[in-house]
Amino acid sequence: MHVDTLLIHSGYDSRENRDSLSPPLYHSSTFTFESAEQGERRFSGEEDGNIYSRLANPTVRILEERMAILEKGEGALAFGSGMAAVSAVLFHLTKTGDHILSSRGIYGCTFALLEMLEEKYHIEHTFSPLQSAEEIESSIRENTACIYVETPINPTMEMIDLELVTSVAKRHGIPVVVDNTFSSPYLQNPLEIGADYVVHSATKYISGHGDVIGGVLIGKNKEELEMIRSTTRKDIGGIMSPFDAWLLLRGLKTLHVRMERHVENAKKIASYLKKHPLVEKIYYPGDEESSQYPIMQKQMKAPGGILSFTIRGGKNEAQAFMNQLKLIKIAVSLGDAETLIQHPATMTHAVVPLDARLNMGITENMLRLSVGLENPDDLIDDLKQAFSSIKKEIVTG
Repeated sequence: MHVDTLLIHSGYDSRENRDSLSPPLYHSSTFTFESAEQGERRFSGEEDGNIYSRLANPTVRILEERMAILEKGEGALAFGSGMAAVSAVLFHLTKTGDHILSSRGIYGCTFALLEMLEEKYHIEHTFSPLQSAEEIESSIRENTACIYVETPINPTMEMIDLELVTSVAKRHGIPVVVDNTFSSPYLQNPLEIGADYVVHSATKYISGHGDVIGGVLIGKNKEELEMIRSTTRKDIGGIMSPFDAWLLLRGLKTLHVRMERHVENAKKIASYLKKHPLVEKIYYPGDEESSQYPIMQKQMKAPGGILSFTIRGGKNEAQAFMNQLKLIKIAVSLGDAETLIQHPATMTHAVVPLDARLNMGITENMLRLSVGLENPDDLIDDLKQAFSSIKKEIVTG
């Protein structure tokens, strides 16, 4: 079936749930057994069935099955946040003395996690542009346990060629983890290209409504995922609540409709910003003049709904511009119905030291815009009035 249909129907059979059209919310912490012997069989793995919601929950399972199908994986695990999903897969793939190779740009909290793994557990990490086979080969070490990639990269929107990275990784037997949050499974499927694991902050496009915190890990190997389920997720306990899974299932049903509008709006906003005299540069995979455009065409269905841009001036000018916006909201996160703007250097990537931020391409005058579902003309009008309000300040400054 087409992805539009899978978003609504996959992973759920109403006949197994008393003919309920909507997946039921199983808001139970534990489940009963018919006998002590059945409890023993379930705990030993001899018999399938529900035990305790930290281990598995029927509503959460439906979400996991749907996400696995959408990302073309063999299985999925849901977590209480995107960072819980990232942490789980990195804990699973590494041990003390290992090395993680990462794309040079990553989310601020992922950067902080890598720093903690190195400081506390002696799991080293290095950053690389990952732009050529030679560059990737030279960055791989004997103790490299995995390659971690964001594409598009937050917030510089730099693209990583997944076919290139995964082909080199396979020659060395190294698993590749891809953060696919910015694209959603509707626009990009890294497992199909060669990645081994995909992570999502389901808080973003999977939800689409700004009312859920959640994460999902999808993988090619079902046995590996079940190992994470029965060890890392079970024992660290970063699980997703049944209610959040239910909300995410509801959000997924409109992902295709929402993503099409996000993309359409982002294209119009990018076109407007690119021509504005107070904008130095836009960072948008859909810009046909960008060096990132061919990679986007190669591995994405469309360029997505996120873009960044640099405003003339520095931090003061960037913040002054944000403060003049009336319709567009100042907030971190992305993928909501509302258009959101944030200042990466002092918000999502504030934890990253200045020199590392600059190496990632995150400057003091960069702003990230998550384009929502409003009428694009209203969004452009808001941007126009904000630019007009600070024009004198930027020109004279």
